[in-house]
Amino acid sequence: MAERVSFDVAGYVAKTKSQPCFICELVRGNPDFAHHVVYEDENAIVFLNKYPTLRGYTLVSPKAHKEDLADDLTRRDHLKLQSLVQRVARALKRVVATERVYVLSLGSQLANRHLHWHVAPLPPNLPLERQQFHALMLEHGVLDIPDDEMRTLAASLANVLADTR
Repeated sequence: MAERVSFDVAGYVAKTKSQPCFICELVRGNPDFAHHVVYEDENAIVFLNKYPTLRGYTLVSPKAHKEDLADDLTRRDHLKLQSLVQRVARALKRVVATERVYVLSLGSQLANRHLHWHVAPLPPNLPLERQQFHALMLEHGVLDIPDDEMRTLAASLANVLADTR
């Protein structure tokens, strides 16, 4: 089991405010923004969270830079992305012990503007006070998962996703 380590939230905030869009850079293949990609097609990309608070914490995003759910996506594009979010949630439940899957769209006009969904599998038997927002907050630390384990997890999720079209 991965150890939880402290996380420099202030440093992260400063970095995200001063760097280019991390999702656009990932899509472009910039190695400075590399994440473990689980799935991609012509419209969307799915990748493991670089700073996971839960094992299997995954992000789903349109490849094109979109910022506003209400105004920047057509109904059809939104439904396609939500279908992918649900497929990712189902894959997570097959690969990682999961009691419930949290789905959120986070970001800010100040940083992380690119629209994306957080798909986070809550492990079974966590006490209530460590669930919900507590389980997602960087202030409580991140899991120190070795790169080879992240690569294996991404591959496992990719294999399951390939079977759930």
